[in-house]
Amino acid sequence: MDKLKQIVKTPLLRLLVVIMMGGGMLCYSYTDNYFEVSKNLDIFGTLFKQLNTSYVDEVKPGELMKTGIDAMLESLDPYTNYIPEEDIEDFRTMTTGQYGGVGATVRQKGDQVVISEPYKGFPAQKKDLRAGDIIVEVNGVPAKGKKMDDISRILKGQAGTPVKLTLERPGEKKQFEVTLIREEIKVKSVPYFGVLANNTGYIKLNSFTEQAAEEVQAALVDLKKKNVSAVVFDLRGNPGGLLREAVNIVNMFVDRGQLVVSTKGKVKEWDRQHKAEALPVDVSIPVAVLIDRGSASASEIVSGALQDLDRAVIVGQRSYGKGLVQQTFPLTYNSQMKVTVAKYYIPSGRCIQALDYTHRKNDGTVGKVPDSLITAYKTKAGRTVWDGLGIIPDVKVPDVKIHGVSISLSNKSLIFDFATQYRIDHPTIAPAREFHLTDKDYENFIAFSKDKDYTYSTKSEKAMDDFKKYAEKEKYFGDVEQEFESLKKKMADRKKDDLVTFKTEIKKLLEEEIITRYYFAEGRIEASLVDDPDVLEAVKILGDSKRYKEILSDTGKKDKPKQDDIDE
Repeated sequence: MDKLKQIVKTPLLRLLVVIMMGGGMLCYSYTDNYFEVSKNLDIFGTLFKQLNTSYVDEVKPGELMKTGIDAMLESLDPYTNYIPEEDIEDFRTMTTGQYGGVGATVRQKGDQVVISEPYKGFPAQKKDLRAGDIIVEVNGVPAKGKKMDDISRILKGQAGTPVKLTLERPGEKKQFEVTLIREEIKVKSVPYFGVLANNTGYIKLNSFTEQAAEEVQAALVDLKKKNVSAVVFDLRGNPGGLLREAVNIVNMFVDRGQLVVSTKGKVKEWDRQHKAEALPVDVSIPVAVLIDRGSASASEIVSGALQDLDRAVIVGQRSYGKGLVQQTFPLTYNSQMKVTVAKYYIPSGRCIQALDYTHRKNDGTVGKVPDSLITAYKTKAGRTVWDGLGIIPDVKVPDVKIHGVSISLSNKSLIFDFATQYRIDHPTIAPAREFHLTDKDYENFIAFSKDKDYTYSTKSEKAMDDFKKYAEKEKYFGDVEQEFESLKKKMADRKKDDLVTFKTEIKKLLEEEIITRYYFAEGRIEASLVDDPDVLEAVKILGDSKRYKEILSDTGKKDKPKQDDIDE
């Protein structure tokens, strides 16, 4: 099968799949390319049949075709995708935030699948299923050895239908059974909103699925009833979603008729202007938008439009830089294809796309938009902004780096498992904002982790391994081997103390996981805001009206930024 993958990853087949992308694009170049289309489809058909007939091993046509399609589309951009029939339901969930199921996520732990997080108010939580519960059987079928995705698919289904689970709870000897009636699950786009210090409102938006704008508006109206003086709008880690939801959210803060975003594509159909069509909620309340490297697409439309219109101060780290628009087209046999049809341009006229997929390097990798092509644009008030770089915040806050030991403890489920045990030992805890682990609790975690595997490599160790490899290659290592081994030992000895060295960082991760067991995602977010550097900076800016206005009116000269100089 590996040989087959190489066969289909050819420029010829890449071209063929692009040709077969759908009626709209085919018609666009029909006159000029009719012969090429006919010729290459004929070549493709005969090639595929000959492979099926002559290849030494058995060929599975469906798998071979999927491999070929994926390889061809990969040569375009990561967002142009083929969606086979079996994945349509998952794709629908991504765009709508809705699915039929029990309202819980699951995770893999070795050869077992366990409940990861029940959603508040849905069947799993109402039947008291908890994070850490091991799924033993689903409808009488053993779950051990099955993959997380397989179990997740079984748990999903038409609303109103039953699913019977046999579970095992850590700390309890007897297994127990529960029958859940599936419901239509709507994952909230706004998992939390509330009031912070200085009477500042806060709204967290996780995704731009259907009705995201309605949820944001409901939160904003509720906060205004509480007479908040300003709003922090958190788009960190939000990968985007539906363009219309982004436009509708910007609409809440700007005047009716204001241009929010325009799109331009090869086909004239995608040359569109999207304006604020509804009456705004509040055009004067001070707003700070939080972004980071995980803020992409629709998140960048919202943050970028509000920046270009001088309507909000952007705080945090540089955004991802996705300035491409996708449209889904139906294909035969109930499959679909998501195609990049346009680029989008925010009110200043800039496109914030940071990666140049049209000019790949010789090795096939994608480079950033060259510094020489980065162009300056002006906001409504005359501030300088730049294209090709994502959204650069008005106020940068250093990114909080997570150490390797914390990542390993999370990936190896030690933090998850300790929280499971903590929930067993403590029926209740303090309110989310007030909960903190004691030093004794943390000592218990160190003891809990003592004989468990959470090995990891630090950047220093990786650098030393590279040094050794090159020193040996260049015949220098023998001269420094003794010093090298001594340094390596010192680092290994120091590494043993990482649970103590990084106590503050690890303790926070533990607290957030434990809080989730009692107060769900809402409580986790609420607790995290207490000492969040981005949030604290945003609240500080919003509480200083003079500084807020100065940021939004700073038309002074700015040096042209470079791709590699911006908080990577």
